[in-house]
Amino acid sequence: MAKRTRLERGSLNPDDILRGAFELTDEVTVDNLSMPMLARHLGIGVTSIYWYFRKKDDLLTAMADHVLRESVRSTPSVEPSDWRGTLQNHARTVRRMFLGNPILCDLILIRPSLSANVAKLGARHNENVIAGLVESGFTLADAVGIYSSIQLHVHGMIVLQRLQDKNRMSDSPSDAYYEILPVSPETTPLLAAANENGFRGGEPNDHNFEYGLTNILDHAAQLLATTPAQKAAR
Repeated sequence: MAKRTRLERGSLNPDDILRGAFELTDEVTVDNLSMPMLARHLGIGVTSIYWYFRKKDDLLTAMADHVLRESVRSTPSVEPSDWRGTLQNHARTVRRMFLGNPILCDLILIRPSLSANVAKLGARHNENVIAGLVESGFTLADAVGIYSSIQLHVHGMIVLQRLQDKNRMSDSPSDAYYEILPVSPETTPLLAAANENGFRGGEPNDHNFEYGLTNILDHAAQLLATTPAQKAAR
């Protein structure tokens, strides 16, 4: 762990603590972060941290607030003129962003804790996506259903990948569920043939992500093409 320059007396502020917390968490994970460890990393007494953050949960909430603000700013909007292309880009961007920053996944998806104001920001972000879909011609029910399906697909694959990565880094690593299933041409010929062609069921990889995303978008396109009479009969 790289040694930081000790902060001068009286120069500490919450932003310094947050920066240090992100630096340290990148090395030790959210689960293993502790206030005494952070104090040593910053070169200060632990009571200096408690002046701004009374407990670890308060610090993690501030960290979650920060990363959610950044992720909302970096996530593309859904445009009514090209709902499918922009929603697809939205889903891909969220997945890429979370997989590239494990802290983001830990703080937002696995251990969600947000201040009231930032939680409202997240709600407005979801509202804007739904509004874009409604403006594209979807009913409110379909817009909510489509975006919920996208979120569950994206977030579920992100969390599964993150949990598998954390498991592999643990003191007692083990294989993922799909990796321990006995697959052979003799007992499971179809699965064996699929594996030979690079198709692995249950793995949160790019192929399975794109397959699921395409199917959700195809279904959404079918819903949009449904006539008013067909919609009324559903």
